[in-house]
Amino acid sequence: MARETLRIEAEALAHLRDQLDASFIAAVQAILVARGRVIVMGMGKSGHVGRKIAATLASTGTPAFFVHPGEAAHGDLGMVTEADVVLALSNSGESDEINAILPAMRRLGIVLIGMTSRAESTLARHADVVLLTHITQEACPLNLAPTASTTAQIALGDALAVALLDARGFREHDFARSHPGGALGRKLLMHVRDLMRTGEALPCITPDTGFLDMMHVMSGKGLGFAVVLQDQRPAGIFTDGDLRRLIETGADLRALRAGEVMNPHPKLIRADALAVDAAEMMEQHRITSVLAVDAEGRLAGALNTNDLMRAKVI
Repeated sequence: MARETLRIEAEALAHLRDQLDASFIAAVQAILVARGRVIVMGMGKSGHVGRKIAATLASTGTPAFFVHPGEAAHGDLGMVTEADVVLALSNSGESDEINAILPAMRRLGIVLIGMTSRAESTLARHADVVLLTHITQEACPLNLAPTASTTAQIALGDALAVALLDARGFREHDFARSHPGGALGRKLLMHVRDLMRTGEALPCITPDTGFLDMMHVMSGKGLGFAVVLQDQRPAGIFTDGDLRRLIETGADLRALRAGEVMNPHPKLIRADALAVDAAEMMEQHRITSVLAVDAEGRLAGALNTNDLMRAKVI
């Protein structure tokens, strides 16, 4: 039964693909030129599908929301303006709740896109554009429960959203703006300046700082390094790893100064760079920290892998 269900629904989608015509293009164009939003409506299972379609449209660059047609008849139609496009879903095209508000929508001059399986239905006759989702049978063995028909609706809704996405030139950074809480949003919206340590949290010293004072600063700030500044710009860095390697040489550490032991080529990144770029730099050079600088090359902050992990960038 499971395989038969999937076969029937797959065939329904193949049929839907083959019957796409100029009406689909007209629907895309109507939404593209609309000054308002896409208002999606549907009852029962079509309503559940409609909510998903509205959410997909909204997250891919087409402002949209769902309005329950039953509530629309009792005041919620006030949410709809003449600048909007209504996408009404009804498999039969005879949903009483939708048909009851069709005259009101026509008086407002709203562009109506009907998604239905019946070209002769009431919804299709009133719609400016008709998207047909005709199927030969439901996957339900009784041919009653909406199964293949709702699959066709949701797939056509996805096709509409993707076509609009492409027509608008919608890209990853646009997607990230509507998904700030997701992994992609964090990667594409989080900047170094949002995560970096600044001010008193930075272990800053000068080239003349004595070795013991440098160790005191490093221990106090707890970042595992000290940054050597000259004219507010990073002149070098001294890390825990540098300390271990220096001890192995047997040098008299107390006689040394920061400028003598620092690495004069610290890894720098702009504070306005993406945090994911900082993560890639650390991975490439096998380091755990980078220094952030402003447009003039002055130290702005510092960032380490712990900061990136807490922000879930890595």
